[in-house]
Amino acid sequence: MPLNFNTKPFITCAVTGSGGTQDRSPHVPRSPKEIAESAIAAAKAGAAVVHCHVRDPETGQPSRSVALYRELTDRIRDSDTDVVLNLTAGMGGDMVFGNVESPLPVNAEATDMVGATERMAHVAECLPEICTLDCGTMNFAEADYVMTNTPGMLRAMGQMMTDLGVRPEIEAFDTGHLWFAKQLVNEGIIQDPVMIQLCMGIPWGAPDDLNTFMAMVNNIPESWTISAFSIGRNEMPFVAAALLAGGNIRVGLEDNLWLEKGVLATNAQLVEKAVTIATNMGASLLTAAEVREKLQLTKRAPSAA
Repeated sequence: MPLNFNTKPFITCAVTGSGGTQDRSPHVPRSPKEIAESAIAAAKAGAAVVHCHVRDPETGQPSRSVALYRELTDRIRDSDTDVVLNLTAGMGGDMVFGNVESPLPVNAEATDMVGATERMAHVAECLPEICTLDCGTMNFAEADYVMTNTPGMLRAMGQMMTDLGVRPEIEAFDTGHLWFAKQLVNEGIIQDPVMIQLCMGIPWGAPDDLNTFMAMVNNIPESWTISAFSIGRNEMPFVAAALLAGGNIRVGLEDNLWLEKGVLATNAQLVEKAVTIATNMGASLLTAAEVREKLQLTKRAPSAA
Protein backbone atom coordinates (compact mmCIF):
# COMPACT_ATOMS: atom_id res chain seq x y z
CA MET A 1 0.00 0.00 0.00
CA PRO A 2 1.19 3.59 -0.50
CA LEU A 3 2.71 5.56 2.35
CA ASN A 4 0.37 7.81 4.30
CA PHE A 5 2.99 9.97 6.00
CA ASN A 6 1.62 12.30 8.69
CA THR A 7 3.37 15.64 8.21
CA LYS A 8 1.61 17.30 11.19
CA PRO A 9 1.72 14.85 14.11
CA PHE A 10 1.60 15.42 17.84
CA ILE A 11 3.63 13.69 20.52
CA THR A 12 2.15 12.14 23.65
CA CYS A 13 4.51 11.48 26.56
CA ALA A 14 3.41 8.59 28.79
CA VAL A 15 5.09 9.87 31.93
CA THR A 16 5.15 7.02 34.42
CA GLY A 17 2.58 4.24 33.93
CA SER A 18 1.55 1.75 36.60
CA GLY A 19 4.05 -1.04 36.00
CA GLY A 20 6.79 -2.10 38.39
CA THR A 21 9.43 0.24 36.96
CA GLN A 22 9.87 2.48 39.98
CA ASP A 23 12.92 0.60 41.24
CA ARG A 24 14.51 0.03 37.83
CA SER A 25 15.33 3.66 37.07
CA PRO A 26 15.87 6.73 39.25
CA HIS A 27 14.15 8.80 36.55
CA VAL A 28 10.69 7.23 37.05
CA PRO A 29 8.78 9.90 39.00
CA ARG A 30 6.77 8.94 42.09
CA SER A 31 5.19 11.92 43.84
CA PRO A 32 2.68 14.26 42.18
CA LYS A 33 5.37 16.96 42.27
CA GLU A 34 7.92 14.71 40.51
CA ILE A 35 5.36 13.49 37.95
CA ALA A 36 4.25 17.06 37.22
CA GLU A 37 7.85 18.25 36.84
CA SER A 38 8.63 15.37 34.47
CA ALA A 39 5.46 16.05 32.46
CA ILE A 40 6.29 19.75 32.18
CA ALA A 41 9.86 18.96 31.07
CA ALA A 42 8.46 16.60 28.43
CA ALA A 43 6.11 19.33 27.21
CA LYS A 44 9.00 21.79 26.95
CA ALA A 45 10.88 19.17 24.93
CA GLY A 46 8.04 18.94 22.40
CA ALA A 47 5.20 16.80 23.78
CA ALA A 48 1.76 18.33 23.19
CA VAL A 49 0.02 15.73 25.39
CA VAL A 50 1.06 14.14 28.69
CA HIS A 51 -0.51 10.84 29.69
CA CYS A 52 -0.36 10.47 33.47
CA HIS A 53 -0.83 7.87 36.18
CA VAL A 54 -0.12 8.53 39.86
CA ARG A 55 1.88 6.47 42.33
CA ASP A 56 2.19 6.22 46.08
CA PRO A 57 4.92 8.80 46.82
CA GLU A 58 6.59 6.54 49.39
CA THR A 59 6.54 3.14 47.67
CA GLY A 60 6.17 4.05 44.00
CA GLN A 61 3.31 1.56 43.70
CA PRO A 62 0.39 2.48 41.40
CA SER A 63 -2.46 4.38 43.00
CA ARG A 64 -6.02 5.49 42.24
CA SER A 65 -5.98 8.27 44.84
CA VAL A 66 -8.17 11.19 43.76
CA ALA A 67 -6.15 13.52 45.99
CA LEU A 68 -2.90 12.57 44.23
CA TYR A 69 -4.49 13.13 40.82
CA ARG A 70 -5.86 16.48 41.95
CA GLU A 71 -2.43 17.61 43.15
CA LEU A 72 -0.81 16.44 39.93
CA THR A 73 -3.28 18.15 37.60
CA ASP A 74 -3.24 21.37 39.61
CA ARG A 75 0.56 21.49 39.49
CA ILE A 76 0.57 21.07 35.71
CA ARG A 77 -2.23 23.59 35.18
CA ASP A 78 -0.58 26.11 37.51
CA SER A 79 2.66 25.98 35.53
CA ASP A 80 3.52 28.34 32.69
CA THR A 81 3.73 25.42 30.24
CA ASP A 82 0.73 24.65 28.06
CA VAL A 83 0.10 20.92 27.58
CA VAL A 84 -2.95 18.71 27.04
CA LEU A 85 -3.77 16.54 30.07
CA ASN A 86 -4.53 12.87 29.44
CA LEU A 87 -5.26 10.82 32.59
CA THR A 88 -5.49 7.05 32.73
CA ALA A 89 -8.81 5.43 33.53
CA GLY A 90 -7.31 1.96 33.31
CA MET A 91 -6.85 1.35 37.02
CA GLY A 92 -9.36 -0.71 39.02
CA GLY A 93 -9.72 -3.58 36.54
CA ASP A 94 -6.90 -5.82 37.77
CA MET A 95 -7.83 -9.46 38.44
CA VAL A 96 -5.17 -11.81 39.84
CA PHE A 97 -6.30 -15.39 40.18
CA GLY A 98 -4.97 -18.10 42.47
CA ASN A 99 -2.78 -20.88 41.10
CA VAL A 100 -3.74 -23.00 38.10
CA GLU A 101 -5.30 -25.73 40.26
CA SER A 102 -7.12 -23.34 42.60
CA PRO A 103 -7.91 -20.16 40.65
CA LEU A 104 -10.63 -19.16 43.11
CA PRO A 105 -10.74 -17.34 45.38
CA VAL A 106 -8.73 -14.66 43.64
CA ASN A 107 -5.59 -13.21 45.15
CA ALA A 108 -7.31 -10.51 47.19
CA GLU A 109 -4.09 -8.67 48.03
CA ALA A 110 -3.12 -8.24 44.37
CA THR A 111 -6.60 -7.86 42.84
CA ASP A 112 -7.97 -4.34 42.38
CA MET A 113 -11.51 -4.53 40.98
CA VAL A 114 -13.90 -1.62 41.53
CA GLY A 115 -16.99 -0.23 39.85
CA ALA A 116 -17.21 2.21 36.97
CA THR A 117 -17.96 5.25 39.11
CA GLU A 118 -14.96 4.62 41.36
CA ARG A 119 -12.70 3.98 38.35
CA MET A 120 -13.80 7.34 36.98
CA ALA A 121 -13.72 9.31 40.25
CA HIS A 122 -10.43 11.11 39.53
CA VAL A 123 -11.56 11.97 36.01
CA ALA A 124 -14.79 13.50 37.31
CA GLU A 125 -12.81 15.46 39.91
CA CYS A 126 -9.97 16.70 37.68
CA LEU A 127 -11.71 16.95 34.26
CA PRO A 128 -8.68 16.43 32.02
CA GLU A 129 -9.06 17.07 28.30
CA ILE A 130 -8.55 13.35 27.57
CA CYS A 131 -8.70 10.08 29.49
CA THR A 132 -7.98 6.56 28.33
CA LEU A 133 -10.47 3.75 27.74
CA ASP A 134 -8.80 0.31 27.52
CA CYS A 135 -11.24 -1.31 25.10
CA GLY A 136 -11.04 -4.94 26.17
CA THR A 137 -9.85 -7.66 28.50
CA MET A 138 -6.34 -9.06 28.07
CA ASN A 139 -3.83 -11.49 29.56
CA PHE A 140 -0.63 -9.70 30.52
CA ALA A 141 2.79 -11.30 30.88
CA GLU A 142 2.18 -12.36 34.48
CA ALA A 143 0.94 -15.93 34.90
CA ASP A 144 -2.38 -15.26 36.62
CA TYR A 145 -3.10 -11.54 35.97
CA VAL A 146 -5.91 -10.45 33.67
CA MET A 147 -6.67 -6.82 32.72
CA THR A 148 -10.45 -6.97 33.00
CA ASN A 149 -12.73 -4.64 31.04
CA THR A 150 -16.15 -6.13 30.31
CA PRO A 151 -18.42 -4.74 27.59
CA GLY A 152 -20.80 -3.44 30.27
CA MET A 153 -18.01 -1.71 32.17
CA LEU A 154 -16.66 -0.10 29.00
CA ARG A 155 -20.09 1.12 27.94
CA ALA A 156 -20.62 2.66 31.38
CA MET A 157 -17.20 4.31 31.58
CA GLY A 158 -17.33 5.52 27.98
CA GLN A 159 -20.70 7.17 28.58
CA MET A 160 -19.38 8.83 31.74
CA MET A 161 -16.45 10.29 29.77
CA THR A 162 -18.77 11.64 27.09
CA ASP A 163 -21.17 13.11 29.67
CA LEU A 164 -18.26 14.81 31.47
CA GLY A 165 -16.99 16.38 28.24
CA VAL A 166 -13.71 14.44 28.48
CA ARG A 167 -12.46 12.96 25.19
CA PRO A 168 -11.90 9.18 25.41
CA GLU A 169 -8.62 7.94 24.00
CA ILE A 170 -9.41 4.38 22.98
CA GLU A 171 -6.51 2.09 23.88
CA ALA A 172 -6.50 -0.99 21.65
CA PHE A 173 -4.12 -3.75 22.71
CA ASP A 174 -5.46 -6.27 20.21
CA THR A 175 -7.70 -6.54 17.16
CA GLY A 176 -10.85 -7.38 19.13
CA HIS A 177 -10.43 -4.19 21.13
CA LEU A 178 -10.60 -2.21 17.91
CA TRP A 179 -13.72 -4.15 16.89
CA PHE A 180 -15.46 -3.26 20.16
CA ALA A 181 -14.33 0.38 19.92
CA LYS A 182 -16.15 0.63 16.61
CA GLN A 183 -19.24 -0.73 18.35
CA LEU A 184 -19.04 1.99 21.04
CA VAL A 185 -18.83 4.60 18.29
CA ASN A 186 -21.76 3.04 16.41
CA GLU A 187 -23.82 3.15 19.62
CA GLY A 188 -23.02 6.84 20.10
CA ILE A 189 -21.19 6.26 23.40
CA ILE A 190 -17.94 7.59 21.92
CA GLN A 191 -18.51 10.60 19.71
CA ASP A 192 -16.54 12.37 16.97
CA PRO A 193 -13.74 13.22 16.73
CA VAL A 194 -12.63 9.71 17.68
CA MET A 195 -9.06 9.09 18.82
CA ILE A 196 -7.37 5.72 19.21
CA GLN A 197 -4.02 4.58 20.56
CA LEU A 198 -2.63 1.31 19.14
CA CYS A 199 -0.67 -0.34 21.95
CA MET A 200 1.72 -2.74 20.22
CA GLY A 201 4.12 -5.36 21.50
CA ILE A 202 2.67 -5.79 24.99
CA PRO A 203 2.49 -9.45 26.02
CA TRP A 204 0.00 -10.98 25.26
CA GLY A 205 -1.75 -8.52 23.01
CA ALA A 206 -0.99 -7.56 19.43
CA PRO A 207 2.67 -8.15 18.51
CA ASP A 208 4.55 -5.17 17.13
CA ASP A 209 5.49 -6.64 13.76
CA LEU A 210 4.54 -4.38 10.86
CA ASN A 211 2.07 -6.86 9.35
CA THR A 212 -0.03 -6.88 12.53
CA PHE A 213 0.35 -3.13 12.96
CA MET A 214 -0.82 -2.34 9.44
CA ALA A 215 -3.68 -4.83 9.70
CA MET A 216 -4.95 -2.78 12.65
CA VAL A 217 -4.29 0.55 10.95
CA ASN A 218 -6.16 -0.61 7.83
CA ASN A 219 -9.21 -1.44 9.95
CA ILE A 220 -9.46 2.02 11.54
CA PRO A 221 -12.01 4.40 10.01
CA GLU A 222 -10.32 7.12 7.98
CA SER A 223 -11.84 9.92 10.06
CA TRP A 224 -10.32 8.69 13.36
CA THR A 225 -7.13 10.18 14.83
CA ILE A 226 -4.53 7.44 15.29
CA SER A 227 -1.55 7.24 17.61
CA ALA A 228 0.67 4.21 18.08
CA PHE A 229 3.57 3.00 20.16
CA SER A 230 5.61 -0.05 21.05
CA ILE A 231 7.60 -0.79 24.17
CA GLY A 232 11.24 -1.34 25.06
CA ARG A 233 13.75 -1.35 22.22
CA ASN A 234 11.05 -0.83 19.59
CA GLU A 235 9.76 2.44 21.06
CA MET A 236 11.78 4.67 18.69
CA PRO A 237 11.30 2.55 15.55
CA PHE A 238 7.56 2.92 16.15
CA VAL A 239 7.90 6.70 16.08
CA ALA A 240 8.77 6.30 12.41
CA ALA A 241 6.24 3.50 11.83
CA ALA A 242 3.40 5.55 13.31
CA LEU A 243 4.24 8.54 11.14
CA LEU A 244 4.48 6.47 7.96
CA ALA A 245 1.08 4.92 8.74
CA GLY A 246 -0.53 8.36 9.09
CA GLY A 247 -0.52 8.35 12.88
CA ASN A 248 0.79 10.30 15.83
CA ILE A 249 3.57 9.51 18.29
CA ARG A 250 3.79 8.23 21.85
CA VAL A 251 6.98 7.82 23.88
CA GLY A 252 7.76 7.93 27.58
CA LEU A 253 8.96 6.04 30.63
CA GLU A 254 5.70 4.07 30.86
CA ASP A 255 6.80 2.23 27.71
CA ASN A 256 10.62 2.25 27.79
CA LEU A 257 13.30 3.21 30.32
CA TRP A 258 16.31 3.43 27.98
CA LEU A 259 17.68 6.20 25.78
CA GLU A 260 20.19 3.79 24.28
CA LYS A 261 21.90 0.61 25.42
CA GLY A 262 23.18 1.14 28.95
CA VAL A 263 21.81 4.70 29.26
CA LEU A 264 18.66 5.30 31.31
CA ALA A 265 16.41 8.02 29.90
CA THR A 266 14.31 10.84 31.25
CA ASN A 267 10.92 11.60 29.72
CA ALA A 268 12.27 14.81 28.20
CA GLN A 269 15.15 12.92 26.54
CA LEU A 270 12.75 10.39 25.01
CA VAL A 271 10.59 13.22 23.67
CA GLU A 272 13.66 15.02 22.28
CA LYS A 273 14.71 11.84 20.47
CA ALA A 274 11.21 11.43 19.00
CA VAL A 275 11.23 15.09 17.91
CA THR A 276 14.53 14.51 16.11
CA ILE A 277 13.18 11.44 14.28
CA ALA A 278 9.96 13.22 13.27
CA THR A 279 11.57 16.44 12.11
CA ASN A 280 14.33 14.60 10.24
CA MET A 281 11.57 12.77 8.39
CA GLY A 282 10.08 16.11 7.39
CA ALA A 283 7.25 16.44 9.91
CA SER A 284 6.38 19.53 11.92
CA LEU A 285 4.82 18.99 15.32
CA LEU A 286 1.45 20.21 16.57
CA THR A 287 1.31 22.36 19.70
CA ALA A 288 -1.04 21.73 22.60
CA ALA A 289 -3.36 24.48 21.34
CA GLU A 290 -3.44 22.91 17.87
CA VAL A 291 -4.24 19.48 19.33
CA ARG A 292 -7.14 20.98 21.29
CA GLU A 293 -8.51 22.51 18.11
CA LYS A 294 -8.05 19.30 16.11
CA LEU A 295 -9.70 17.06 18.71
CA GLN A 296 -12.24 19.61 20.02
CA LEU A 297 -10.90 19.43 23.57
CA THR A 298 -11.98 21.56 26.51
CA LYS A 299 -9.16 23.09 28.54
CA ARG A 300 -10.01 23.58 32.21
CA ALA A 301 -8.56 26.32 34.41
CA PRO A 302 -6.52 25.55 37.53
CA SER A 303 -8.57 24.56 40.57
CA ALA A 304 -9.85 27.40 42.75
CA ALA A 305 -9.51 25.21 45.84
